[in-house]
Order: sequence, then structure tokens, then C-alpha cells
Amino acid sequence: MHRFGTDGIRGKANQTLKVTVAYKIGCYLGYYFSQQGKDKILIGKDTRRSSSMLESALAAGIVACGCDVYELGVCPTPSVAYLVRRDKFACGVMISASHNPYYDNGIKVFSSRGTKLEREVEEKIEAYINQDEELELCTGDAIGEIYSWSDGLDEYLNWLEDLVPLNLSQFRIAIDAANGSATTTAYRLLTRMGADCTLMNSEPNGLNINTQCGSTHPEGLVETMLKGKYDLGLAFDGDADRLIAVAPDGQLIDGDKIIYCCGKYLNERNELTSSTVVTTVMANLGLFKKLEEEHIECKVTQVGDKYVYECMNRENYDLGGEQSGHIIFKKCASTGDGLLTALKLLEVMSNTKKTINELTDDLFIYPQLLVNVKVHDKEKAMKDSKVVEACKRIEEELHGEGRILVRPSGTEPLVRVMVEAKTDGLCNKYVYEVVDIIEKNGY
Repeated sequence: MHRFGTDGIRGKANQTLKVTVAYKIGCYLGYYFSQQGKDKILIGKDTRRSSSMLESALAAGIVACGCDVYELGVCPTPSVAYLVRRDKFACGVMISASHNPYYDNGIKVFSSRGTKLEREVEEKIEAYINQDEELELCTGDAIGEIYSWSDGLDEYLNWLEDLVPLNLSQFRIAIDAANGSATTTAYRLLTRMGADCTLMNSEPNGLNINTQCGSTHPEGLVETMLKGKYDLGLAFDGDADRLIAVAPDGQLIDGDKIIYCCGKYLNERNELTSSTVVTTVMANLGLFKKLEEEHIECKVTQVGDKYVYECMNRENYDLGGEQSGHIIFKKCASTGDGLLTALKLLEVMSNTKKTINELTDDLFIYPQLLVNVKVHDKEKAMKDSKVVEACKRIEEELHGEGRILVRPSGTEPLVRVMVEAKTDGLCNKYVYEVVDIIEKNGY
């Protein structure tokens, strides 16, 4: 059984992701790294009900098999990626299902370099989970210890402040913490740097993470921006590795606009290596066209920040990300970081003396419609001759002023059908032509 997707293991807590699986992952990590002479592993978590349960199971498995555990508590995913690298942990584990509902959860493992765990190690973990054989548990003083390490979060925030040393006293900011990981960091850092901040959705109860709030549901933040006099709105996702910003007039500043804004700023200062950014096939057609006008090349990968980072690392590019707001500044970090992205946006606004609207309004975003179709066999649905023929015909009819993309989800039993075109009507027409074909064939 294949469990690791593009973003670790994810599923409904105690259904597809059981506490026993978390324990076995912990056992294997403790065994694998203790055999290499490494002795400490970092664990972070978000605010969902099941996170503490999975944390306890992971920690028990790790110490039972010979490594110490340092528990960071509720924290952003990127804080784990940073601290693993900075403090020389054998690996780091983040317990979160990111933007998913509270009843889902996930386990994401970072290597000692702060990047996604190597595929060969994931395969060893999977093989162990899928077999009945148990590892020999440690005894005596070989058993590891568990430490609470909330000070690690202070190290992370100090690093961010040193990285982007701004006086934010001229900014009034609305923050939507999604009742998730950002509740421990965003307001704390931005007010410390001088910003006048209003905080929303910052009372997690284990069940309300991402519920009608955060980067996937920014409607409440939009309403707040329209009612108040704010310079910028910041909507984080559940584990705070993504950011969707909101302008004073309620316009959404998604990942595409953030890449455009920051990419153009860096390029004008000769700070963008090879005048190139990296994004995915899901980036808006308008972004590709505007970057070309600005003489910025765009490298395109398949969907997933893992693939964006791999491309950036392989070819030494500085800036990349996804439309969802997962942005990577490679000179600073090895993964997307919503709070770092917020600071980088504020840095551009501060240094150019321009509003977020002035920085992004010249980017035309093509209307886009994405529909998820539930299927049993993603590959069969994708390769169906009628689906392939329909896509080819639609692409020709759009004449370069739009496109169609059909791709499988990396984490769910879904095929995603996306169309961009000059009007919402065209998007709707073409998307449902393909959706109807897939649904009628009953894959």
C-alpha cells in the first residue's frame, strides 16, 4: 500500500491515518536514525483535535527505538523545516493536514536539510508499516527522552525578524490565523515589528481549523478589509505555510500575484537569478503573459511545492511557488512560509512606497474554473480517448487565449479539470464538457 503522497501521509484521523500508523512511523524513524548515530528528532503540530494524539504516538515510537524527541508544540510547518536545519536534528516531523478540514490529519517528515524526506527513506517507512514484523525496542538507558521545546518557536521568530528587518509602524494589517498554526506566530511577530494588527480566527478549539476562514475561505477577511482602513490583509492556511493576501478594496492577492509582485521587484534590482521564477502548470495564463512582458522567464513544474523546490534547487532559482499561496524564497528557506511571504510583501510595499493594488493591478488574471471529479481510477479517466480528444479540440478553440488542464490529485481520488478563458461563460462551458465525459464513463 502506497501511503506517501506529494506532501507526506494524509487522511482522516483514525480511519485512513490511524494512531497505530503514527506509532510505527515513530518506531522506524527512531530506529533508522539511532542506527546512524543520530539522537534527536523534532516534532511540531497544528491545532486540530487529533494532532496531540498523533504527536504522542509518534513520540512514543521514536523514544522506544532510541532517539530523543523535542516537542515544539503548535507551530507553523516552516518553523520545523528551519529548526531541523539550524539545530542539527536527525529529522523533523510536522503533524498537520494543512488546509484540509479538522477531521483530516497528516504526517510530513523533513530531512536534516529542512527539505522533504528522501523517497528511499519514505519507501523503507512504508515497507515497515505494511508488514507485521515489529522492530526490537530499546531497553534501559537506550530508551530516548521527550522534551518540551517551546523556545524553538522564539528562535524561528527571531530568525524571521533578522531576515527581513522592517519597521512596520506605518502599516495597519488584518490577520486571519485560520484557527491554526499562525495563532502562535503571526500577530506576535508583526506587532513586535511595529504593525497595528487586528486578529481574526485565533481561538482554536480543535474542530474549527480552516472552517470558513483562512487562505481557502478568505471571505471574512475580505469583508473586514472593506469595512476598515487597512493596508493589507493576511490569510494563512492551517499550518501557516501558505498565504493569500487581500488588498484594501477586497481584491485577492493569490500566489500568482505574489510571485509577480516579488519577482518583478527582485528583477528590477538584479536580485533574481537568471531573471527566472518557478511555478506550476496551475499558474494563471495571465501570469505567464505578464512575466514575458517583464522579460522574466517562467519555469513550469507539475503541481506540488515539492516539485517547485526541486526545480529551484536543481537550477539555482530564487523565487517560486503555487497559485495557492505556497511561495518559496530559496535564499531564505527550504519550504513555503506564509509569514516570511507576508514580510516579503511588506518589504516590497515599504521600499517602493506603493500600495499592494499599485503593485499588482497591471496583472490581468484570466477567469478560471476548477472542478474536482471523484473517480476510482485516475489514470484510466485521464487516458480515456474521449477525454483526450475533447481537450485537444478545446485547446484549439481557445486559440492561445485560454487553456484546459486535466490532472490527477496527488493526495485524493480526484481528477481535476481546469479551464482558463476570457470569460466565465467559456470556462463553464468547456469544463463541464470534460467533466460530463468523465462522469458518464463512471471511472
